[in-house]
Amino acid sequence: MKKSVAAITLLSVGVILSGCSSYRPAPNAFHEAITQPYILDAGDRVRITVFEQDSLSNVYAVDQAGYISFPLIGAVPARGHTLEQIEAHMAARLSDGFLRNPDISAEIERYRPIFIMGEVGAAGQYTFVPGMTVQKAIAAAGGFSPRAHQGSADITREINGDVMTGRVPISDPVLPGDTVYVRERLF
Repeated sequence: MKKSVAAITLLSVGVILSGCSSYRPAPNAFHEAITQPYILDAGDRVRITVFEQDSLSNVYAVDQAGYISFPLIGAVPARGHTLEQIEAHMAARLSDGFLRNPDISAEIERYRPIFIMGEVGAAGQYTFVPGMTVQKAIAAAGGFSPRAHQGSADITREINGDVMTGRVPISDPVLPGDTVYVRERLF
């Protein structure tokens, strides 16, 4: 009898520890990404203003291929670029036979969405708001479910072309395009 109790206890400890082995702390790149300039990707909407050219100034979407379709110059690569890089690229292309010394300004009109999954009230796609934390994102998704682990969440984020997943406290910031996963608690 004592051997079977010991075996069950050992098996239980093994199961609990194996669940902990999937723990992945957030890579350093997670925290570095917060302080870097914003990188455009599909789903972003950018307000582009060409000063003294009202017909060119408008809101443009970054398509699935990562391009902005702009009058006169056609497809402008946006995926993986900052707003400043887009401004410089567009100014260079417009000054090549279309406008003399174009002055261009670009700003984010709407960020790409975030995705919230797991133990939340209503999992799905949500609008990103600057300053959003994991806790605020979960609140937007209807809050924690009764079975949710409420201390941390897993975030999947693309950084420099690599997809990374890490566990973060709920006070950590969320970036556009992130997938937040709220785990189920063990007890």
